[in-house]
Amino acid sequence: MGYGIIKVTGTKLSLVEMDVLKLSSKKDNHERLQLIHEKVCQIIKLHKPDLFAIEAPFFGKNVQSMLKLGRAQGVAIAAAIAAGLTVTEYSPKKVKQSITGNGNADKEQVYKMLQRILIFKETPRYYDATDALAVAVCHHFQHASPIAGKTKKSNGWEDFIKNNPGRIK
Repeated sequence: MGYGIIKVTGTKLSLVEMDVLKLSSKKDNHERLQLIHEKVCQIIKLHKPDLFAIEAPFFGKNVQSMLKLGRAQGVAIAAAIAAGLTVTEYSPKKVKQSITGNGNADKEQVYKMLQRILIFKETPRYYDATDALAVAVCHHFQHASPIAGKTKKSNGWEDFIKNNPGRIK
């Protein structure tokens, strides 16, 4: 399980921490889920984040792998919710699009772009760490966008007419 923490100061992003929790295949599934929960709680307690973003489950061919991944994500989400954090999920394609401009970018492209955005030199041991970091940066970009949260929903023609009197003939 990869994780990444960024700090936002004004418009400047900086890397706080990125790493992976390597889970032994010798442990049973429930022990691994407990370790994920403990690690997420530890990260939250240490860094006191304002927001929590996670990669949404993707659909694969192996049902057992999807089930295990979904459980792991659920445990991480539950830890964040228990800490009072709002959780946002992003599809892998959305994250790649946000970081590189290409929703089909490979892990190396995402990593290289993150190095430019966050100005760091270190090479992670696993791409799971940069994947998680990419989710954090994507989340920031979604909230920092000039159009984020600015769109108003219309509740029918009456609302449209009231909000656009100059467009009526």
